[in-house]
Amino acid sequence: MRREREPIPKTRSEFILVKCPDCSEERIIFSNSAKDIGCQGCGRKLAESRGGKSVIYATLVKKLG
Repeated sequence: MRREREPIPKTRSEFILVKCPDCSEERIIFSNSAKDIGCQGCGRKLAESRGGKSVIYATLVKKLG
């Protein structure tokens, strides 16, 4: 029996550009981050790790690939 070719699956994670709601500083973060991510300018929490997809508290500007 011939085996069918399987396409390479797409990843469910991506890099995203977010903007802090307090100081408007932009930062590139990973959507499935293993750590909590804070703003470098004011220290506000931008994303919280939940084991899989992170919960994003900042404004999404653009998805980067």
